[in-house]
Amino acid sequence: MDISRKTDYALRMMAALVRHPDGVLSVRTAADDNDVPYSFARSIQHDLVRAGLIESLRGSRGGMRIAIDPDETTLLQVVEAIQGPVGVSSCDTAGTNGGPCPRMEQCRFNPIWKGACALLVDYLGSVTLEQVVSGSKAPVVAPLYCREDSFADVAAEAAADLACDVVVAG
Repeated sequence: MDISRKTDYALRMMAALVRHPDGVLSVRTAADDNDVPYSFARSIQHDLVRAGLIESLRGSRGGMRIAIDPDETTLLQVVEAIQGPVGVSSCDTAGTNGGPCPRMEQCRFNPIWKGACALLVDYLGSVTLEQVVSGSKAPVVAPLYCREDSFADVAAEAAADLACDVVVAG
């Protein structure tokens, strides 16, 4: 998975909003304080509004305000709102007509990519935006992924999970 520059900038802007939960923050201030080019910040603001993560307020005291509860919203939810579902391979779109790779069922690597995707989804989903911004908790790897004997279970479960079927292009 590749975290795009857009997602990185969006996370910086969301972090600024988490630090100012009761107030309105101008896009210019969020951009300047987080080293985000202003024109790109305006585009990201529109994407964040469209994703329902922030509200945009017009007028002389306008700007943006957080629209989600950062204590309930995971890092995974924010990443997927900006760049789509998490993925690590293109097995499901690698076929000649854009469909699944014809070797996917027999492929020894497909379960590995599915397991890696499941690990990434769980890791990013293990921490809320507030926890990351405040530094109160870091993402964690579930013990399931640390046991070699559980690989078959992880891979099988991930293979059945459509959330791990899409590659995110940066």
